[in-house]
Amino acid sequence: MRLTASQLIGKTSVRGNCWNRATAALMLSLCLGFPPSVAMCPPYCLCASDIISCSGRNLSVLPSDLPSYATRLDLSHNALTALPVDWTSGPFDRLGTLILSRNSISQIEGNAFTVAPYLIHLDISSNQLTVLNSSIFSGLKELKELLLFGNQISQINPGVFSDLYSLQRLYLSGNRLHAFPLGLYWEPGGPRNLTFVDLSKNMLSKVPVQRLLSLPLQGGNYLQENPLVCDCALLALLEYWMWRQYRPLIVFRGEYPCRDDSGPECSQQVVSDMPVEANTYQVDPGKWLSVPCPGLTSPTQDVFWVTPKTVLKSSTNDTSARLIVSPNGTLEIQEALMEDSGVYVCVAARGRHFGPKESPEVNVVVGNQSTASTSGLTRRKGAEHFNTAFTTLASCVVSIILVLLYLYLTPCRCQENRGGASGGCGGRAFVLCADPGEVESGQRRSNGKRVAFLEPQLEDSDVDGLKTTAIHLGHVTTEGILKNGSRTVGQTLTDPTQMA
Repeated sequence: MRLTASQLIGKTSVRGNCWNRATAALMLSLCLGFPPSVAMCPPYCLCASDIISCSGRNLSVLPSDLPSYATRLDLSHNALTALPVDWTSGPFDRLGTLILSRNSISQIEGNAFTVAPYLIHLDISSNQLTVLNSSIFSGLKELKELLLFGNQISQINPGVFSDLYSLQRLYLSGNRLHAFPLGLYWEPGGPRNLTFVDLSKNMLSKVPVQRLLSLPLQGGNYLQENPLVCDCALLALLEYWMWRQYRPLIVFRGEYPCRDDSGPECSQQVVSDMPVEANTYQVDPGKWLSVPCPGLTSPTQDVFWVTPKTVLKSSTNDTSARLIVSPNGTLEIQEALMEDSGVYVCVAARGRHFGPKESPEVNVVVGNQSTASTSGLTRRKGAEHFNTAFTTLASCVVSIILVLLYLYLTPCRCQENRGGASGGCGGRAFVLCADPGEVESGQRRSNGKRVAFLEPQLEDSDVDGLKTTAIHLGHVTTEGILKNGSRTVGQTLTDPTQMA
């Protein structure tokens, strides 16, 4: 027999006002419209709408009766040691945030998170993970933020990030990584929009400088507080990042090596011929071009060239490639093509920072100079079109305003003087009408405003053989002109009794 809500209330009341906790949760779920079979809140958890918190309950086993309608599930600060593939009885089709931090999890089975395919935020920080298996994050194509800091991770197997296509922020700080996780950027199906990677406080002694140079600088790779070896490659990377004002380095500069003059000697001679504006080197298609590294001669270690398409290194040249870096740091472009045109940056350990008038960039132009100018014009085309459109729009607006002023602020004609003369208003001002009765026949009516429009000085006119002096606006105050109904056109403005 099915009980009604009133019957449930009557059977569960104790002393008139105390409810059983499970019954209260059932009533809440009925009000929210969730089926009673899936909406029951476990007695050791707190449920508020679709937010479930089982934090700080000293749980050693994951609860299997968790409501599947949850959008946020907090299982932090417990004693969990493992996350099996069947840790929940049903899928979480609405779960967006899962928090498993501050446990003792040392093992996560493959495909364990496929029950929550729409996770956006996953926090497994401060646990005891040591290895990330290849299928641990399978199915999490919507995940954007992954927190793994504070574990003991020393190994990341290939394929770990293959399904994390939408991942934007990754926290791996405070682990035991000895190798940079290159799969983050080059695994098929891996992240494509990473903007934050925290690898600080690990065991990294070397970083893939050539790979890091090929990454866009709008993201952030935080490498501070690692035992990095200060070699010429790292010194070149740090100098390049300082020149580009790379935020992860600028903020934590004191936590990186190569901070003083005790670094390695990477160049036999340093010159200061590095202008702010890039040097331009021109070559005809099919010809060879040698581009020296600005500010550097006779290097003893690796030199990197960041080209428009790739990053080249002096010690790993491919004899079959058209673009190579010679041992002295010079870029050699063989059989130049039109697509080789662009900005090139020479990254080398010069042992000092770039001054305000120095730049490691050069501009390569394949073809005649007009081609380069055309390419430059193409880059500025959008800005020029915007300026032209803005100017045209502004002109149209001004024209419309002037037309409206002409249509709705037409001045009144001055009435003749009592003696029959027509020079009552003079030649320098018109006074707008405020009273429709003041407007002469056929004249447009105004909206009640009085404005003085100044016009060029007219010649004094002769009236009955005598010269009539034009009106002087200095005798009339602005308030008198603008105030509605204070004066009619027929009144003489020079009359002291009529002045405002």
